[in-house]
Amino acid sequence: MAYVDGFVLAVSKDKMDAYKEMAELGRTVWMEHGALSYVEAKADDVPYGELTSFPRAVQAKDDEVVIFSFATYRDRAHRDEVMAKVMADERMKPDMENMPFDGKRMIFGGFEVFVQA
Repeated sequence: MAYVDGFVLAVSKDKMDAYKEMAELGRTVWMEHGALSYVEAKADDVPYGELTSFPRAVQAKDDEVVIFSFATYRDRAHRDEVMAKVMADERMKPDMENMPFDGKRMIFGGFEVFVQA
């Protein structure tokens, strides 16, 4: 069954160009190492909820944009194989050390797909 890695994070509006550059490198690296797809999306219609919401989840500030990102794989074993290669890729080292966002507020996780069109 298909597998998805999902990420939600907040990026300062003034760092969006740097984030986009990092995301484009991420897309290249993930796809070269076998991911089936890679998506980075900027919040457009994400209201601030009273109890829960994307902005609340990442403690987004007024000058930040919420990003929702995901990559897809054939299954968990394929994800683990791709992720090991991505994490070992030298091109990812500078980005891990100089991220244009607060990594402490990033939410991430792996999900097994159970319904798909």
